Amino acid sequence: MTEKTYKRKSGTMDSSSNPPATTGDEQREGLSEERIEALRNFEQIFSYHFKDISLLNNALTHRSFVHENQTLACKDNERLEFLGDAVLELCVSDLLMKRFPDYTEGQLSKLRASLVNEQPLADLARRFKVGDYLLLGKGEESSGGRVKNSILANTSEAVIAAVYLDCGLEKTEEFIENLLDSLIEKGEKILFYRDYKTAIQEISQTRFKEIPQYILLGEYGPEHNKVFEVGVYIANVITACGTGKSKKEAEQDAAKKVYEELQKTRVESLQEAS
Repeated sequence: MTEKTYKRKSGTMDSSSNPPATTGDEQREGLSEERIEALRNFEQIFSYHFKDISLLNNALTHRSFVHENQTLACKDNERLEFLGDAVLELCVSDLLMKRFPDYTEGQLSKLRASLVNEQPLADLARRFKVGDYLLLGKGEESSGGRVKNSILANTSEAVIAAVYLDCGLEKTEEFIENLLDSLIEKGEKILFYRDYKTAIQEISQTRFKEIPQYILLGEYGPEHNKVFEVGVYIANVITACGTGKSKKEAEQDAAKKVYEELQKTRVESLQEAS
């Protein structure tokens, strides 16, 4: 792996061979033609072209590789991982603030946490086949390092840092938005479903010592465009009905109606007391 990845420090190029089309940065990094080709293949998958390919190579170099190849001119990706964590959190926070202007700090924090954590970052790495391009030591390789969530998630952060160093914050945020758009939408739905249902459960347990029950009341329309109706029961009494394109949407719609009604009665009670 090392001979295919890096040129030997003391080696010289045969004048009779055709040199690869590399930039000064690539030559200073000492990358082999084969490694450069692999990195360019990754760029195609990742939909980003690096001006400085050495940044990408650094982002894809695990410490185990550096530890086992100390004679090579290479460095691990841990500093980039540190930077990428901060860049990702800043960019995602800014994106969520702009996209969800009515969300509270708590809602924004929950949504950000659903995006910036090990599992989705590891899944993101798998989506772009990051594991196939990682430089790993033999020990880490033999223990399944290419598929470990922790390594893949950390490498995702390192690659994002490499993009940031290559093109700046504004373009990086645009790139991250495109990268995470489907995850943001998914996270929003999860948050949406969870918040109202959790809220009315907490209120119901506090006020009535009961847990809300969701019961399917009916399904309407053709198979490809069904509408579901769900009722929320507290203490065996129906309190609201909701509809949606799925059972979860219908449950959420019903939970939202109950929550709004409970909040309304709470305000009215406080006004009467005053």
